[in-house]
Amino acid sequence: MLVQSASPLTITLQKQEAIGQEVVVGATRNAISSLESPVSIERLGPASLQTTAAATYYDAIANLKGVDFTSSGLMFKTPSTRGFNGSGSTRVNQLVDGMDNQAPGLNFFVGSFTGLTELDVDNIELLPGASSALYGSGGMNGTILINSKNPFTYQGLSIQVKEGIMNVDKKQRPGVTAYHDLSLRWAKAFSNKFAVKIGVQYVKAKDWLANDSADYLRVGDAGHVIPGTRQTDPNYDGVNVYGDETTTDIKPYIPAAYQALFPQSNINVSRTGYAEADIIDPVTSNLKLTGAIHYKLNSNTEASLAAYWGKGTTVYTGSDRYAFNDAVIAQYKAEIKTKNWFARVYTTQENAGHSYASTTLARQFNERWKPSDLWYSEYLNSYVPLYLMGTPNEEAHRDARAVADKGRPLPGSPQFQQIFNELKKTPISKNGGMFLDKTDLWVAEGQYNFSSIFPHVEIIAGGNYKKFILNSQGTILLIQ
Repeated sequence: MLVQSASPLTITLQKQEAIGQEVVVGATRNAISSLESPVSIERLGPASLQTTAAATYYDAIANLKGVDFTSSGLMFKTPSTRGFNGSGSTRVNQLVDGMDNQAPGLNFFVGSFTGLTELDVDNIELLPGASSALYGSGGMNGTILINSKNPFTYQGLSIQVKEGIMNVDKKQRPGVTAYHDLSLRWAKAFSNKFAVKIGVQYVKAKDWLANDSADYLRVGDAGHVIPGTRQTDPNYDGVNVYGDETTTDIKPYIPAAYQALFPQSNINVSRTGYAEADIIDPVTSNLKLTGAIHYKLNSNTEASLAAYWGKGTTVYTGSDRYAFNDAVIAQYKAEIKTKNWFARVYTTQENAGHSYASTTLARQFNERWKPSDLWYSEYLNSYVPLYLMGTPNEEAHRDARAVADKGRPLPGSPQFQQIFNELKKTPISKNGGMFLDKTDLWVAEGQYNFSSIFPHVEIIAGGNYKKFILNSQGTILLIQ
C-alpha cells in the first residue's frame, strides 16, 4: 500500500499464533508425536552428533540429561539412568536398529564395540526412566536406541578421520600416545525401490593401564585397602597385582614342637604376583564393518537385509581385568516394516577369541611354574629356621620368599612368554586363563499398531457414567 498523506501514520501490529510441526520420535517403536509419547525421551540428532564435544558418538550419550557414565575401557562404556551404575549394567537395554545389542554370553551390552559405524548413526534416543512396558524388564535403568541412516535418504560417500593424543600426564608411559579413528560410509539408491549402503570404521589407541599397588584386604566378596607393601606384608594383595590372590595360612604346617614359639594366631602368606603391565597389552584396536540392502515393496513397505560385524582387542574392567583378544561379535538381520507394523528376525554371533581373565591367568601362571604345595614347602622350610634363629619377622619373611621365588620367570623373558602364551590359549576349565565364549542368539519378533483400525478406545465407568477416550498409546484424550 502506498501512503501519500503527510499526516502522522499509526501502524498497529496484531498478534497471530502459529503452531509448528510436531516433533516425531520413535522411542515407542512407532513414530508418534513427542507430546503423546508415554515416556520421556532424550535425543541426539545428526546435527548434535556432528558438533558434540566427545571422542565418539557413544561418548556423546554422557552429555544427555540424567545420565551416569561408567568407563570400563576405551571401547566399553556403560550409560545408565536411575539408581546405581556399574561395568556392563544388565539393568539397561540397548537396541541398535531394533536389535538387542547385548553379547549373549557376557549378558550385557558391549557399547560401541560392535554395531554402527560413526558415519552411519542417524540419531540416538535415550529413555531415562524405566521402560519395561515397551522393551522388557531389562530396562529398569533406561533404554538406549541407536538408529542408522536410511540409504534412500542419506546417499553418497563420506569419510571421517579423527586424530588425537592420550596419556599426556605421562604417569603410565614416558610419552604421549596416538589415537586414530578412521570411518567411511557409502550409500546409493539405484532406483526409487533399491538401495545399498556399506560402512567401515577402524579405531586404534593405547588404553590405560591400572597400576594401583595399594595393599588390599579381602573380606568375602568385599574388602578394603590397608597399609602395607610386598616388603612389609607377607600376605600382600595388590589392587592391580595379579597372582597374589593365592594365599595360605602356614601356621598349621609348622612342626608341633615349635608352635608355641610363634605367638601369631595365623601366618597368612600369599604368592608373588605380577603387575598389570606384565600381563596385559594395552593396545586397543577395533574394526567394524556394516552393510545393508533395502528394497521398497511398495510406497509403504520396505524390506532390508543388514549385517553388523565387529572385531577387536581391548581391555575391560568388571569383577576382574579382562583382556579381549580377537573377540568377534556380529549381528545379522532381515526385516520388513511399514508405518503400522514390522516383522524381523536377527541373530547375534559371539566369539571371545583368545580373551582371558588377568587374575585367573596369573594364578595359573604361578601354578604352572611352581605348584603352590612346593612353593609353600620351600617358603616354610626357610622361614621357620630364620625366625627361630632370631631374624626379625619381616626380614625372615622376605628371605623365605626369595628362596621360594628363586628361578621365577621375569616378565618378558623367553620362559615367561612361553608359559604366558600357553595359558592364554588354555581354557579356564583346563587350568588356563582363557574363557571360552561362543554363543549364538536368535530372535524373531513383530508388532502391529492397531491405531489405524481403532483410532481410540472407549472405557465406560460405572456410577455416574464417565467415558474415558484413550488413544492407541494409552493417553486420555477426553473425559465425559
